[in-house]
Amino acid sequence: LAARYTESSGPEAAKYVALVVEATGRMRDLIRALLEYADAKPARRSTWVACDSVLDQTLAGLQTAIHESDALVTHDPLPAVMMDGTQLGRVFQNLIENAIKFRGSQPPRIHVSARLENEEWIFSIRDNGIGLSPQYAERIFALFQRLHRRTEYPGTGMGLALCKKIVESYGGRIWVESEPGKGAAFLFTVPRTRPDIPEQGCEPQPSLIPTVQKDLTRTAT
Repeated sequence: LAARYTESSGPEAAKYVALVVEATGRMRDLIRALLEYADAKPARRSTWVACDSVLDQTLAGLQTAIHESDALVTHDPLPAVMMDGTQLGRVFQNLIENAIKFRGSQPPRIHVSARLENEEWIFSIRDNGIGLSPQYAERIFALFQRLHRRTEYPGTGMGLALCKKIVESYGGRIWVESEPGKGAAFLFTVPRTRPDIPEQGCEPQPSLIPTVQKDLTRTAT
C-alpha cells in the first residue's frame, strides 16, 4: 500500500497508510517479543558459561546503539555460572539496552559487576540514566508495563518481564534500586552451583572485553 498508493492518492491517504504501517510494525515487534518470552525456559543441558564471554558477545551486538549514544560500558571480572549462555545474553542485552534508552542529558555510563553472597552470584548493571521512582520498582517487571509514552521511549514493554522470567527460571531473583534523576541499578541473582551438576570450571574466566571497551572509549572521546 505504501509503495503503490501514497503518491497517487494524496496526503490524506498517505497519512492513513503511514499509520497502518506503523501499527503493523508495532504488532510485529510485539509478536516477536511474545514468542521470545514463551521460549524463555531453562535449557535441558546447561553448562558452565563464562559471563565475560557472554557480555563480550552482547556488547558486540549492541555496537550501533553504543556508538550512537556515545555510551561507555565497563565491567569488573565476572564469574562463570551454570546457565544457558543465550538466555544470559538476553538478560544482559535487555538491561544494557534499557540503560542506553533511558539515559539522561549525559552520555550513558554503564557498569556491570558481580559479587558472591550467600551461595549466589549477585549481578549488577548500574547506569547514570533518568532513574525511576521506587513505587514502580515491581510494576516495571510485569508484562506490557510502561512508565513512559511510546513516542518518548519506544519498545514493547516486554524486556524486563523477559529478564524476570529467565532469572526466576534458574532459581534467581531480579530487582531494581533507583531514584528519579539518579540513575538505576538492576540486580539479579544466579545460584553459585546446581546440586545435580559437578562444580567444575566455575572459576572466573579471563576478560574478553578489553578490546571492545578500548574501541568504545576511543569513539566516546
